[in-house]
Amino acid sequence: MDQDYYSVLGVQRTADPETIKAAYRKLAKEHHPDRHNGCSEREAQFKAISEAYECLKDPQKRAAYDRFGKAAFHNGGGGGDPFGGAGGFESFSDIFSSIFGEFADRQHGRQNPARGADLRYDLELSLEDAFAGTEANISIEALAQCENCEGRGCNAEDCAKTCGTCGGAGRVRAQQGFFMVERGCPTCRGSGEVIADPCHACEGEGRSLKRRKLSVKIPAGVDEGTRIRVAGEGEAGVRNGPGGDLYIFVHMKRHPIYAREGTTLVAECPVTFTTAALGGTISLPGIDGNSIDLKIPAGIQSGEQLRQRGSGMSVLNGRGRGDLVARVLVETPTKLNSKQKKILEEFRETETGDECPASKGFFSRIRDKL
Repeated sequence: MDQDYYSVLGVQRTADPETIKAAYRKLAKEHHPDRHNGCSEREAQFKAISEAYECLKDPQKRAAYDRFGKAAFHNGGGGGDPFGGAGGFESFSDIFSSIFGEFADRQHGRQNPARGADLRYDLELSLEDAFAGTEANISIEALAQCENCEGRGCNAEDCAKTCGTCGGAGRVRAQQGFFMVERGCPTCRGSGEVIADPCHACEGEGRSLKRRKLSVKIPAGVDEGTRIRVAGEGEAGVRNGPGGDLYIFVHMKRHPIYAREGTTLVAECPVTFTTAALGGTISLPGIDGNSIDLKIPAGIQSGEQLRQRGSGMSVLNGRGRGDLVARVLVETPTKLNSKQKKILEEFRETETGDECPASKGFFSRIRDKL
């Protein structure tokens, strides 16, 4: 799947134009094919960077991309939404008509039915669910199609009449000084029609508040802040107008063992000082349910890392997995019995300084300064 434009440029979705421009210049200079003897991989990266910048530098294109993703720029419905949304648009102007929605339908002299509002849902996931992907069952309360009138807004099948205020145009004009100002009709609210016998359940809007349950597919590899768009699952439109979209924002629960850095899992692993000195093995529960055994080399120092390739998180919309990193923390004993103290005393008497070269070098430098 194509990479997100913001990820290509390495910026946040809230980045301002100057930040986007600076990121593009830096990456374009770094990946320009002329600097890499025409390397095909670098050329592909350069094209991806340029494509992302061309979209995000234009406020209107960026607004369309933020709302519809790359499907906004596919012609004839060729770019379907991975979560069941509608396909592409006939033209780029159709996108702006959907986004800025108050455009009049010039052919019919009236506005289209009002689109429903978009909704946001915050979903908290465990690290295990984010690794494997899951089917999330959520419950939302929003305006949905009125069951009593099937979204028409009236009791009869055909009870909408042309608005007498605007004559069906959906807009009215008023003189203000030297200017003629046009605005949406206050009687029909831009629809060009009025309901003669409004539905008592929805008061003529064709929608009412309802709680409903949804099952949403969460792909493997999602992370904190990942946004998933579910097309058409927002609020219902007025009198069978187009529905809004549902946006699911992912939040990660704290894991008892692992911290996450992208696709890398990091675990801080305390080991005894004897294990650090003599070597040994530690076992960690893998995120996929399998146990991972890591060999500790003799003489390892506190803070050193052991890396297990391919045992980390799934790659979102990609293949493979990240790495697992065990950060070793050497623990000094705080309670010793008399036998243990005696053994350590005997060991200290045999120390030459070569056992701990870093310590020996440090105190040698101190002596040189005294």
